[in-house]
Amino acid sequence: MTLDQFFRIVRARWMLFASVLVALVTLVVGVSVMLPKKYTSTATVMADTRPDPVSSMAAAGAYGGGNFLTTQIDIIKTPRVSTNVVTRLGIDKLPDMREKWQQATKGRGNYLAWLAEFVGRGLDVKPSRESNVIEISYEGIDPQFAATMANAFARAYIDATVSMRVDPARQYAEFFEERAKLARQKFEVAQEKLATAKREKGIVVTDERIDYENARLNEIASQITVIRAARTDTSSRNREVRTNPEHVADVLNNAVIASLKADVATLEAKVRELSETYGSAHPVLQQTEANLDSKRRKLRDEIAKVSASLKVNDDINGSRESQLAAAFETQRKRVLELAQQRNELQVLEREVEMAQRTYELVQARATQSSLEGNSSQSTVYLLSEATESDHHSSPRVTLNAIIATGLGILLGLIAVMLVELFDRRVRGPFDLIQITDMPVLGVLPNSEKPRGLKALLQRRMPEHISPVLGASGRNADSSITAS
Repeated sequence: MTLDQFFRIVRARWMLFASVLVALVTLVVGVSVMLPKKYTSTATVMADTRPDPVSSMAAAGAYGGGNFLTTQIDIIKTPRVSTNVVTRLGIDKLPDMREKWQQATKGRGNYLAWLAEFVGRGLDVKPSRESNVIEISYEGIDPQFAATMANAFARAYIDATVSMRVDPARQYAEFFEERAKLARQKFEVAQEKLATAKREKGIVVTDERIDYENARLNEIASQITVIRAARTDTSSRNREVRTNPEHVADVLNNAVIASLKADVATLEAKVRELSETYGSAHPVLQQTEANLDSKRRKLRDEIAKVSASLKVNDDINGSRESQLAAAFETQRKRVLELAQQRNELQVLEREVEMAQRTYELVQARATQSSLEGNSSQSTVYLLSEATESDHHSSPRVTLNAIIATGLGILLGLIAVMLVELFDRRVRGPFDLIQITDMPVLGVLPNSEKPRGLKALLQRRMPEHISPVLGASGRNADSSITAS
């Protein structure tokens, strides 16, 4: 379809087009005027995404996110908030509302749920652009009622956010209180076990005590090493003195023995001299020999004493070694026993520490949950309350008329085209060309000089369509000749 054909069809059926347009506009405007006026009031709230200083949620990311405002809007629209509004304003106690519920549901279903859905029909929630401010609007036939409902929904939303944060915290507080009692009982049992173990051992095993006992063990070990070296030396000299006593260092270095040896040597020399001078029966010789025998006995006695002292020293060192070995074994057992006791006590002490740490953590969490459960602060703040509007928000007669005009034009054109489908009249040379697929030789125009759009269309006709001047009468139909 060309533009010329379109305008010819519209001009031919302009009454139908105008009727549809006028009827639709009149209907919309009439309905808009007859509809009751409604007023809209808006309350604004801000949902803070910063973490609550009392809450254990320390990261702001736990509150933020791309769906944060969408979630808040859905919360405002939930039946929980609407039910809170109904009970807050006492709408459920109004007799006429109960009558409406009886008429609408015939007494079936939940009355509060029906009221919540009923009052929620006028609610409209919109988020502000690039901010956490939310606009809570309510539309009603009375401006005061609309403002009251908007403010009620805002406060009910704030109460809902507080409840959603406080209720779980209270449940957690009760849970952690029970766990804290159990943890305290375990802690007390662990302490009692530790105290009982200390009483049974009769000592308080500490690291200082173990260090002291280890030092004593090391000291005894050092003494054993020293006494073993001394005994080895005395044992060697004791064996030597039994086989060759005169060559032992203790004998050689003894001053008494050395003096006695010197006296013996002197007397032996004197006896030899007297033997050569006097006979064997000479009294002087006999007296000298008697002195020599006496000195020799004394020398043997002194050597025997030194040998006996070496044996006594060897016996003493052996006895000392045995005592130190026994003391070392006793001390070693004592150290091992203390180490075992210390390990047992350490296990009990670790149990006490773990029970105490668990109890402190659970108690701290219970305290934190209790603080959260008793908090009445909300992260949502009421920025501005709704006020009564002095002009109605609907119906918008002008806007509805503009929309009806646009829609009427569209429907009018559709109606014209639908009628044209069942009435295909020839309204110009283009129609003949499309129907017969033959060229048009000429057009006999009206006697009136074409003006406006008609003149423009004729000037834009193809060259093979030649208009023939001359009119057959004013406003008469044009004669079209085709070959």
